[in-house]
Amino acid sequence: MSKIAEAFKNGKAFIPFITCGDPDLETTAAVVRAAVANGASLIELGIPFSDPTAEGPVIQGANLRALEGGVTTDKVFDLVRDLRTDVTIPMVFMTYANVVFSYGADRFISTCKETGIDGLILPDLPYEEKEEFLPQCHKYGIDLISLIAPTSENRIAMIAREAEGFIYLVSSLGVTGVRSEIKTDLESIVKVIRANTDTPVAIGFGISTPEQASKMAGISDGAIVGSAIIKILAKYGRDAAPYVGEYVKSMTDAVR
Repeated sequence: MSKIAEAFKNGKAFIPFITCGDPDLETTAAVVRAAVANGASLIELGIPFSDPTAEGPVIQGANLRALEGGVTTDKVFDLVRDLRTDVTIPMVFMTYANVVFSYGADRFISTCKETGIDGLILPDLPYEEKEEFLPQCHKYGIDLISLIAPTSENRIAMIAREAEGFIYLVSSLGVTGVRSEIKTDLESIVKVIRANTDTPVAIGFGISTPEQASKMAGISDGAIVGSAIIKILAKYGRDAAPYVGEYVKSMTDAVR
């Protein structure tokens, strides 16, 4: 069983997304630990990138702040090493193909293994091009996590059949960000996924309130939240950890 599957075996999963190094790496470490202490099932760590095409203005801002603060991929790996001294739940990276290419794919993915990263989400990697990284991911036991979007349509079954770790179901078209309501017919997409795989499905993009998280977890295996957490970080800066912890607790209680 992939370690990521453990995040879903005790009921519905709540997955917080945190941009590494916003406002600094010490705060990221404190926020991750606060999220874990308050029931997060899996942590999604964003490696900052200068052109994060899937992100809305909130997470774009976090990327820019982190890069301006001097965050590098090597420093993010050091952060993971530190977190792994006491954090036992699964952790995955969400970043962009260029970050992996420029570091060297084999070197990047082998360092994921060495530091204790369990999976990789690359929103700009088309399904048809995943062979660029899949052999190295399999070599080092890292799950390459697939995204399914409302526009995937006739490709949903195909993507689902080959999925690893968990499936990231994108709730709405467009970029990440808080949405007042999610109107996509997600139930029918989950039905197609379930007919083709046992891999768990978590829904992300646009979720910010406990009510939304509860609804999304009701039709899938969990909920992913990024922008709402980044907003707390933007508001409280280096003092954000307890506030993020409180928010994560409200969301984990809601999904379960």
